[in-house]
Amino acid sequence: MTRGERRTLLIGLAFISPWIMGLLLMNLYPVLATMYYSFTDYVVMARPIWIGTLNYREMGTDPVFWQSLYNTVSYALIAIPLGLLFSFLIAVMLNQAMIGRSVFRTIFFLPAMVPFVAVAMIWLWVFHGQFGILNYGLQLIGVDGPNWLVDERYTKPSLVIMSIWSVGGAMVICLAALQDVPRQLYESAELDGASFWRQVWHITIPMISPVLYFNLIMGIIISLQLFIQPYIMFGPEGGPNRSALFYAVYLYENAFSYGNMGYACAMAWVLFMIIVIMTWLATRSTRKRIYYAGE
Repeated sequence: MTRGERRTLLIGLAFISPWIMGLLLMNLYPVLATMYYSFTDYVVMARPIWIGTLNYREMGTDPVFWQSLYNTVSYALIAIPLGLLFSFLIAVMLNQAMIGRSVFRTIFFLPAMVPFVAVAMIWLWVFHGQFGILNYGLQLIGVDGPNWLVDERYTKPSLVIMSIWSVGGAMVICLAALQDVPRQLYESAELDGASFWRQVWHITIPMISPVLYFNLIMGIIISLQLFIQPYIMFGPEGGPNRSALFYAVYLYENAFSYGNMGYACAMAWVLFMIIVIMTWLATRSTRKRIYYAGE
């Protein structure tokens, strides 16, 4: 390197040094620290004691751990496909030429802007067994609504319904992708006599498949880390028979209520591996169905 190149390099490193320090202190160190603590008996403000893989072996015999994992995965398997479906269908609907389109777009996006705590408090009243607006609406059509938050059969469905209400973010991403689909493709399909839904299946979905894939991956990551809504609506106990005790809630309880930080760190790494595996499976199963225009 010449003298001028070294000077340019040092100036560049000086400008990005705050980001490098932030990455090392705020990201890399906590990740490496949790990996070490996961192999220890660690209580905050005390010296960690090395116990090897005991925390991981303890998970195999912890029924609450398996209950929380089952609740989280079963919720994700329902919420992710429904979230993808509804966000896509709403985006397709709002992409059509109609009066007040911008107003409807704003209305459908607004729930995504509401803080999670406020969302949970709103839906606590919506799902109320006696005074909730949802059961009131069901009574108008002659249906007796269930006790959504008390009956363990309806705790996870209630969270799924709430997640669908907040698909505005994914909807906007799909809507932006729809703007880039060439109009000529639809015109050619119309000339060939293709119906609206055949155009959606053979043109719209393949053309925005990278965006659908992105929403799928984000849905996996967000769903498996769901915390605020179940914690506020059902508390740390997870509702009736722990039917709404999610993995992140149980992890939080181990770390900050029980003081078992080592076990919580081990749970965090198990969750990380689950997310990696599910992301890999989603990527492998869809890689031949994703269309990139540049390829």
